[in-house]
Amino acid sequence: MESRQPIFPIPEVKAHELYNAADPALVTQMLNWFRDHDRNVYRSALATLAQSKKLRLEFVQKKPVADQYAWILKTLRSKQADTIGEHLLQAWFMAGNQPMLAKFCDEMGIEHDGKGSVTGDLPEAIDAGTLDKAVDALVEGYDPKLVSLYLYVFNLQTPGGWDALTAKLASDKRLALA
Repeated sequence: MESRQPIFPIPEVKAHELYNAADPALVTQMLNWFRDHDRNVYRSALATLAQSKKLRLEFVQKKPVADQYAWILKTLRSKQADTIGEHLLQAWFMAGNQPMLAKFCDEMGIEHDGKGSVTGDLPEAIDAGTLDKAVDALVEGYDPKLVSLYLYVFNLQTPGGWDALTAKLASDKRLALA
């Protein structure tokens, strides 16, 4: 694999940094999913983001959808939106990308509910060889940018991330966010 410099210091990554580095098309895909499958989460996120900017929700809701998305992305790129940004990513992966999560858990030998939601404890360490095979399987079946974003979010699930996953994100050119 060709080595590359990480986009930001790993494992100190925050949600706003992910939104700054990710392909905006992924964010659009996420927002479309929420609008189509879980409008309550979309409205709640919009309300929370509007409130954080001291705007009335109606002001944002009156914008065309494309303008709403642009405003949401711009807002999610700020440090103040880390909590809601991370929540949105987690909710989207857990509800809208279950086959990919289940595949990752299967490949990694992590117990899950069949939909990718971990049922036991997360592993204390990740084997680099197993991770390489899991990443290969995911990249073969899914958009590598989506896989990368998921792996960054997964790495947020333990303080400091996992060393093997952190190294993989920093060195595997297929896992570039944009």
